[in-house]
Amino acid sequence: MNWNERWIRWVVFFVCLVGVFVLGLATALVMERKGETKLAPVVSLDIPDNETDPAVWGKVFPREYNRFLMTQDTTGPTKYGGPQQFSWLDRDTLLGFLWAGYPFSVEYNEDRGHAWALVDVDRTARRDPARGGKAQPGTCLTCKSAEVPGLMKEMGVAGFYKARFEDVLAKTKHPIGCSDCHDPKTMELRITRPALVEGLIAMGRDTATLTENELRSLVCAQCHSEYYLEGPDRYLTFPWRYGTTPEAMERFYNEIGFSDWVHPVSGASMVKMQHPDYEMYLTGIHASKGVACADCHMPYMAEGGVKFTDHYIQSPLKNIARACKPCHEGSEEEIRARVELIQDNNKQILDRAEIALVSAHREIAGAMAAGASDDQLKEARSLVRAAQLRWDYVFSNNGMGFHSPQEAARILASAIDLARQAQVAAITARAGIK
Repeated sequence: MNWNERWIRWVVFFVCLVGVFVLGLATALVMERKGETKLAPVVSLDIPDNETDPAVWGKVFPREYNRFLMTQDTTGPTKYGGPQQFSWLDRDTLLGFLWAGYPFSVEYNEDRGHAWALVDVDRTARRDPARGGKAQPGTCLTCKSAEVPGLMKEMGVAGFYKARFEDVLAKTKHPIGCSDCHDPKTMELRITRPALVEGLIAMGRDTATLTENELRSLVCAQCHSEYYLEGPDRYLTFPWRYGTTPEAMERFYNEIGFSDWVHPVSGASMVKMQHPDYEMYLTGIHASKGVACADCHMPYMAEGGVKFTDHYIQSPLKNIARACKPCHEGSEEEIRARVELIQDNNKQILDRAEIALVSAHREIAGAMAAGASDDQLKEARSLVRAAQLRWDYVFSNNGMGFHSPQEAARILASAIDLARQAQVAAITARAGIK
């Protein structure tokens, strides 16, 4: 064997040795990573069935509880939201006109974290007649306190809804907490608000067959969905009989003759969309891929070798590394830029829809002033009602259109078209005055 052959063999030997070392190191790192992401074991629980204080749950689940406490944070706004409260009426001056005659024209602020839910609903001017609001029923506390399920059991669901807001408020102690979403004995996710169950049943869903992954979004849908208050008892109801699109909801509302208020400028019967976040999410790419609300707003994290769900519920834009990057390539700056571009485009279409709606209301008012009858204005009012319902469906969503960009654009295009049709109908009515 010559010198060259010996040299080659030694090179091969050392390459193999390095390869084995690298492979072993990689295996060790993988095993260590697996250990880091091991789910916390189920522990013996001693939490009473009716316990609503998150601090008591925190004694068993300190990691989750400490993160939940961070929902008190009001710093670090995102471009179109975040936990720092601001007035949308100041930011968008057309909102006061569009909601004229309805409490939302008095005050409409960006929501703070879940820890503030009970405080903020108590302080809102929308329920204060002295500040231009209206007295509200107990229904308005449905999604604000962990005591609600127990109060519904004690008072009856209908009794809870029709009670005075102040009477129900006096019986609450804690904002939204652990018991709203978890069974205290098993920690399994559960639905605690009857309106969601009733809404699913109305669509023909068998609630006994809901999967764990579905529940990771449905526990959010209990509160992040469109609803209306039915009848004199103000019974909270999801308008899902025909589906969860704005067209399906419009069909339902028209069928039962429902309206939230009459617009003082146009005389049109209007519907105020609340926050159909879950409904919009259902039409987006994340839902189609099986990504749940919790995957982005409550992503997994690791601490002390244990993987657990982050209960600091917040915008994914404040947590890009864990909320977005496990699935999406690019730097945090690139991901943020992509999201904000989608939001910017959605905001442009929203603005155009608002201008079209204001024009429609004013055109109808002009026809009224000229002497057009209610019968002559029936079509124009019906069209502006349909247009504003669609605009509000998108506007009242959290995320500024990001949850389903294509669907948001489709709905807003329809809103603009219907608003312009309302203008034409009002002009036609005015021209037909004899």
